[in-house]
Amino acid sequence: MRMRRIVPGVLAALAITLAGAWWYLDVQAKTQSAFDTVTVRRGDLERTVTALGKLEPLEYVDVGAQVSGQLKRIHVGPGDRVEAGDLLAEIDPTVYEARVAADRATLLGLEAQLAERKALLKLARQQHARQKELHEANATSKEALDSAAAEAEVAAARVAALEAEISKARSTLEADEANLGYTKILAPMAGTVMSLSARQGQTLNANQSAPIILQIADLETMTVRTQVSEADVGKLTIGMEAYFTTLGDPERRWTGRLRQILPTPEVLNDVVLYNALFEVDNADGRLLPQMTAQVFFVLGRAEDAAIVPVSALRPAEEPGKHSVQVVNGTRIETRTVTVGVQDRIHAEILDGLRPGEQVVAGGAAGPGQRGRS
Repeated sequence: MRMRRIVPGVLAALAITLAGAWWYLDVQAKTQSAFDTVTVRRGDLERTVTALGKLEPLEYVDVGAQVSGQLKRIHVGPGDRVEAGDLLAEIDPTVYEARVAADRATLLGLEAQLAERKALLKLARQQHARQKELHEANATSKEALDSAAAEAEVAAARVAALEAEISKARSTLEADEANLGYTKILAPMAGTVMSLSARQGQTLNANQSAPIILQIADLETMTVRTQVSEADVGKLTIGMEAYFTTLGDPERRWTGRLRQILPTPEVLNDVVLYNALFEVDNADGRLLPQMTAQVFFVLGRAEDAAIVPVSALRPAEEPGKHSVQVVNGTRIETRTVTVGVQDRIHAEILDGLRPGEQVVAGGAAGPGQRGRS
């Protein structure tokens, strides 16, 4: 009899438990089907301005010829490493050597004439002094004294004229010696020979403009010239962090600091673009001129932060705050949160949420949709 009384009680308790479980699961299913949910997680977040850029050497120089003539020999080729002062090329020096020799001969002749004129000046002054003494002793005429004085002045003037000619001849000699030196083209800086614009045996004409022979660039520091749209350029600040990747090595990042924003824009197909420049170290030589760079200017960064999708945020009454809907068991509660770094997809939550909590990520889910975590 006792067993018969216990069995109905057990069955009743089991029925109540099953009903409660069914109700809970049904509510959970309805809650999940009504809302698209996401779990608050920890992660890193970065807000950036993206742009495309080109790599170019920070320092480079076009090496040209300062004198005309036949390019007799080129001592370097593209890719060669050179140091400042290294001999790069030679122009036929025959004409310039002849000019220097003629200038030196002219100068020697003038210096010889000057020695003669100085001797005559000395004689003229001595004669003038003698005539002066004789005139004071009434032993010569006033006319002879005046003639001796004039002879001394003429001799002095001739010496001065020759000295001026000698100064001119020396200047001509120095100029022609400089031109002779220009026939040996030396490296103005250390770097890598990027290109050759002239060929051995070619005749160069430097009378109108300096013909370019080659280009030298220092590849140890590269400049990234980035074109930023007018909508984003106002977000950039000098000194901010920037990094980029290249097409050939997308896994590696090169970093630098924004150095300059050029004030004059470029307009391409009615799009206004501003050039933003920064430098990166290239000691290993992996970067080459004209490489394409995918550039990221870092506006803000959060590490190991609580992150939710931007779609989970809603406006709050308090200025500078947002609200989110948090799934709390079978209920949906609204919380006010403070948002930190935010990009187009995710936002950093500074307070109001804990990692692991479920929040409503969007509007009501359609039929058959299920919550995601």
